[in-house]
Amino acid sequence: MDGLYRQNVGIVLCNNKNLVLWCERKDLHGQWQFPQGGIEKGETIVEAARRELQEETSVTSVKLVAQIDAPLKYDFPPDVAARFKKKGQAMCWVLFRFEGSESEINLKTKEPEFRDWMWVDIDETTKKIVEFKKDVYSKMVEYFKPYLTEGK
Repeated sequence: MDGLYRQNVGIVLCNNKNLVLWCERKDLHGQWQFPQGGIEKGETIVEAARRELQEETSVTSVKLVAQIDAPLKYDFPPDVAARFKKKGQAMCWVLFRFEGSESEINLKTKEPEFRDWMWVDIDETTKKIVEFKKDVYSKMVEYFKPYLTEGK
């Protein structure tokens, strides 16, 4: 993988109504995104997704639905690039179906990253995501949307 890009996994968690979990960042009020995080050495994409989902939301009751293995890249704004010492992120994506109860969702984790969460239609995410991630989110939504229709 290109060393200029941080290897990352994005996690889309859907419920039984085919709505997806959308989380508000703790450090940036009003900015919402999917849980995501780095892929550690030796981890598969799905292992990283399960770990990051648990670390960020406490959720473990999930079933794998689909994944995007080919990384979708975006460039960071200059201030973020300087902080990460990378040009951007190369994101693989995983879609899980939530099989637990909502009481399992707990953002008060060891190192909280989010302040709030809600269930939304996946199409809403591309309208509200920060501009530099919009293209990657649009491609992910196009890929996962067929899995989020009734009867799937």
